[in-house]
Amino acid sequence: MDLHTVSTTALAYLGDAVLELLVREHLVQEGYSSSKSLNAHALDYVRAPMQARAMERLAPHLTEQEQAVFRRGRNIGHTGTPKHATVAEYRAATGMEALFGYLHLSGNMTRAAELFALAYGREEDRA
Repeated sequence: MDLHTVSTTALAYLGDAVLELLVREHLVQEGYSSSKSLNAHALDYVRAPMQARAMERLAPHLTEQEQAVFRRGRNIGHTGTPKHATVAEYRAATGMEALFGYLHLSGNMTRAAELFALAYGREEDRA
């Protein structure tokens, strides 16, 4: 598969699921066990404003190729945004999802896990 020809929307769609899996794994490893607690804490990771802040932390660590994929995702034409996010936050979150979708399709989940840890490794990074 030529990853340069995969639609950016498809990358973001897949990346959303990749991030969800990474979040769930992280929360289980942190010791959360009730579905109510797991779901409540997961929101600290997947809301657009949180993902936008995570991308600010990741940006200095991205390769040129990863930056290009992020920009592709960020620049998708959005017709709407969630009510609790700015347009810039929503665009950054979509770019992040595209990046993680790209990493998954390229078979580089080690890099995805590394970036996830950089983005969300500390509790204060999610506050």
